[in-house]
Amino acid sequence: MAGFIPAIALLASAVPAHADLKLCNRMSYVVEAAIGIDDKAATATRGWFRIDPAGCRVVAQGTLTADRILLNARALSVYGSSPIPQNGGDTLCIAPENFVIAAARQCRPGQTPAPFTQITPTPTDDGNLVAYLAEDSEYDDEQARLAGIQRLLVIAGYDAAPIDGVDGPKTQAALAAFLRNRGLTPDIVQAPNFFTAMIDAVQSPSATGLTWCNDTPHKIMAAVATDDGKAVTSRGWYRIEPGKCLHPDVTGQPKQIFSFAEAVDAENRTIRIKDRPLNWGGTTQLCTRENKFEISEQGDCGTRGLAPIGFAAVDMSGGGKTLRFALP
Repeated sequence: MAGFIPAIALLASAVPAHADLKLCNRMSYVVEAAIGIDDKAATATRGWFRIDPAGCRVVAQGTLTADRILLNARALSVYGSSPIPQNGGDTLCIAPENFVIAAARQCRPGQTPAPFTQITPTPTDDGNLVAYLAEDSEYDDEQARLAGIQRLLVIAGYDAAPIDGVDGPKTQAALAAFLRNRGLTPDIVQAPNFFTAMIDAVQSPSATGLTWCNDTPHKIMAAVATDDGKAVTSRGWYRIEPGKCLHPDVTGQPKQIFSFAEAVDAENRTIRIKDRPLNWGGTTQLCTRENKFEISEQGDCGTRGLAPIGFAAVDMSGGGKTLRFALP
């Protein structure tokens, strides 16, 4: 269940802030950013500024006089628990939705403390200032955008791995299948709202195929398996946040589809209710492992270091099936 954990790299040089401040996203995640303005004895915060991969956003306009500029960033919930390390030397107040907090060192009701990292933006040719959010992979803009598309395709259940920002037939085939299955036209890829449309499609139930919907207050990790008549392939894990749906698209025409899901806490430990694990499965024993997996050989799971889990057969005779996971 563990994924690649990127680090925020802020490319900067030591210059004072005198103009519009812009944040640019060279990560493979759609992020939301909050900034802190530390000016003399007062510290204010504002957020959230949504920035797509390869996108930029002005977060402060006009002449900006500040002793320090600070940053907190988070990934959207579609990615599961935030893959962005939250650390920094300053603790300032934020709010769940869009906010402006004038006195951000003493949190009030509805506000929570969060770590902020000091940044020193770089002056650009147009006289403004820019700071870049980057991963260890050090993507350029084109690579970040493609890696962002690959990451969402993988979350949706399409085979666009590895997430490397490198284009090729595999990524293009996965993207074409995603657009076709979700009723999106190819020209949406170049539209300014492409990532918004893609995320909405990832999280929406589909009239065809299998859809999982999480009606619990807990994060759910799910796995799917397909029987094509020759082999049974199990694949996971997919994160489904509370109140969200996810469509693990399955390629080909499998003769049977199976599903397993379990609710987990922040440390990915199974939630238990009345000493029983909160999961949704069945009697078909298939192989899984703790981390991301795709397994085509289902025999002797235990002796191969794999974990056998009971999957439930899904009735797909109607062309589509939505499984809703709820508390007992």
